[in-house]
Amino acid sequence: MKWFDITDKAKSQMEGLLAKNPGKYAVSLSVLGGGCAGFKYEWGFTDKNSINEDDILEDWGTGRFVVDDASMLYVAGTKIDWKEEVFGSQFEIINPNSKSSCGCGESFSA
Repeated sequence: MKWFDITDKAKSQMEGLLAKNPGKYAVSLSVLGGGCAGFKYEWGFTDKNSINEDDILEDWGTGRFVVDDASMLYVAGTKIDWKEEVFGSQFEIINPNSKSSCGCGESFSA
């Protein structure tokens, strides 16, 4: 089963972030309570020893992305892209489980 659709631009950005942060094993995404819409996305890094067997790890050889098991309820089937804009760049999350989201794209309701 494919849990995520990670675009080549997003993979490239994750690879670059991992290269700039030696010792970090994967880019991580978690869902936490809060934000202006009820839940918020939390980006970070994780070490290899911090990944649990129930977590979902996408490994494409030159990079890795992980989501903890509890967050999968909210983000399974999500498309992750990298958007470069005039005033900033960011990961764009297109989440089919989201009922609504805030204007910044960092929080959502389920």
